[in-house]
Amino acid sequence: MRPQVTSQNPVAPTGASGLPTASVVEIGLFAGCPELIGSPFAYAREEEIYGDGEDTEYVYKIVSGAVRTCKILGDGRRQIHGFHLPGDLFGFEPGSAHRLTAEAVADTKVLMFKRRQLERLAKQNVEVACQLWTMTAKNLQHAEEHMILLGRRTALERVAAFILEMDARLGGSGAIELPMSRRDIADYLGLTLETVSRSMSQLQTDRSLSLSGARRIVLNKRAIGGLVEN
Repeated sequence: MRPQVTSQNPVAPTGASGLPTASVVEIGLFAGCPELIGSPFAYAREEEIYGDGEDTEYVYKIVSGAVRTCKILGDGRRQIHGFHLPGDLFGFEPGSAHRLTAEAVADTKVLMFKRRQLERLAKQNVEVACQLWTMTAKNLQHAEEHMILLGRRTALERVAAFILEMDARLGGSGAIELPMSRRDIADYLGLTLETVSRSMSQLQTDRSLSLSGARRIVLNKRAIGGLVEN
């Protein structure tokens, strides 16, 4: 979906999803780079932000909410590539067309930056180029860690590692509300929905976490961390 960027979609300071919210003062893409000012836009839950094969016209920064990037495989299965949370950047891909589809997991507010402007500025500003390099390196590191997670971990360890990662990214308080569904988690971890549900129940039985509903979780960090480290 290619939005018409206007000022009629204001960015609010808090998110209805209960997720942490990036400061509305941070309207730039990078700190210390006032030349890059984003245009605010809002997406409803499950709304497509851009589709696989569409032009890579914009780069996005999440203010509130959450976004998944995914690929529909030839047999119809969905593989989720990643989840993007407040403060994260997404949509900056190599080539002129997106290789993934981006969808709002919850009601989401973003800042949109024109990719051509960003690329032009990176050629002129060493600090911007370095921050883009750092962002790319972090994405590569995360992709490598995810490959190890899928290839070398049991189902229970995958779910435990995912919950720990979400806790760290959502503030590290040990008490979180996941923005994504269990089916989303399954498609990200390469598991079935039933396996994710069984793993959640097993972690609760082992007192590694406690559940309140399907998404509210309180972690026993020592117990769940020991499971992932082993």
